[in-house]
Amino acid sequence: MKDIETREDVSLMVNTFYDKVFKDELLAPHFAQVDFEHHMPRMIDFWCFTVLDEGSFRGNIFDKHAPLKIDQTHFDRWLFLFEENMKQLFSGVKADMAINRAKLIGYTFASKMKEMKDKG
Repeated sequence: MKDIETREDVSLMVNTFYDKVFKDELLAPHFAQVDFEHHMPRMIDFWCFTVLDEGSFRGNIFDKHAPLKIDQTHFDRWLFLFEENMKQLFSGVKADMAINRAKLIGYTFASKMKEMKDKG
C-alpha cells in the first residue's frame, strides 16, 4: 500500500470514510441533516491542510460540531471507522499522521463537549 501523497488520495480517504459513517447505525443519524455535497470539499481542504500541509484552511471546525448530541461513544466509533478506513487504503508516515491527528481532534472535541455539557 502507498502513503497519502496527493489531494486525490485525501479525497479518496475522506469520501470512503464518510461512506462508512453514512452507513453506521450510531453515527449516521447525527450527520443526516448535513449538506455533504457542499461540505465534502471543505473536509477535503481541511485534511489536505492537516496531512499534506497544502493550502491555507481557515475555520473553526469545533463550532460546527458543538451542537451535535454526541458523546465519547460516538467519538470512539468515529475514530474506529477512521483508523479502519485509513489502514484499508494507505500505509506510511502521512497515513499514520492522519490517524494521530484524528485521535487528537476526537479527544479535543470530546473533552470540549463534555465540558460544555457539564456546565449546563
